[in-house]
Amino acid sequence: MCSLSPSAGCFECCIKCLGGVPYASLVATILCFSGVALFCGCGHVALTGTLTMLENHFSQITTDHATLTIVIQTMQYVIYGIASFFFIYGIILLAEGFYTTSAVKKELQSQFKTTVCGRCITATFVFLTYILGLAFLGIFGFSAIPVFLFYNMWTTCAAMKSPMANITDPDSICVDVRQYGIIPWNATPGKACGSTLGDICSTSEFYLSFHLYIVACAGAGTTLIALIHYLMILSANWAYLRSSCNQNEYQDIKTKDDDAEEGGSKEGLNSSYS
Repeated sequence: MCSLSPSAGCFECCIKCLGGVPYASLVATILCFSGVALFCGCGHVALTGTLTMLENHFSQITTDHATLTIVIQTMQYVIYGIASFFFIYGIILLAEGFYTTSAVKKELQSQFKTTVCGRCITATFVFLTYILGLAFLGIFGFSAIPVFLFYNMWTTCAAMKSPMANITDPDSICVDVRQYGIIPWNATPGKACGSTLGDICSTSEFYLSFHLYIVACAGAGTTLIALIHYLMILSANWAYLRSSCNQNEYQDIKTKDDDAEEGGSKEGLNSSYS
């Protein structure tokens, strides 16, 4: 908050306060929180629906998909960790944006100088954000896989129901999830054909999971954009701090040289008068 003085009105106070807001970091934080919320929330529910659909229609023996169950549960725990980590990390980067914005402005006004520790912290965030960006690039690509699988299944069902298809033997059209490596080859039944496949596509688990995977993939892409945005902001802030530090060092050296020249000239004048 800023304190009002008799000579400063409320408008000037608000402008001064709004001038210290790091809008770029604020936008990146909103994007990050939105993307992580979509990815984690929709991904968690979609994984649960996928497991239910597989248990009911593709792998009715529990031992056949025991490994898949463990993998899905592990991924859900990872989702909890991602949500918690990015909530804290987004707040830290937003706070760092507030600090850097005020530091750059005050340093340009020669009110104080940034420390080596502050610049090292900014450089550390640049490196960590870069690593997280690469990690979320992989997550974004991985989250597109279930979208592709569900889309193939949905197009197969749509083709069966289309009057233009002219299919004489619907039971010959099948979707075998075993070929994707989701469940082992000895899983029973492992595939769905004809009317059974059409019934699966009409279930709420399939419809909900399909659309949730799409939203989760979009959330991962949004988070990736937010991390790229963060990376540009942090790099720019570090460059500003570094350049201002070099400028201050140059000004200090120049001031010392000027003082030394002034001292030498004064000594010369004194010696000439003595």
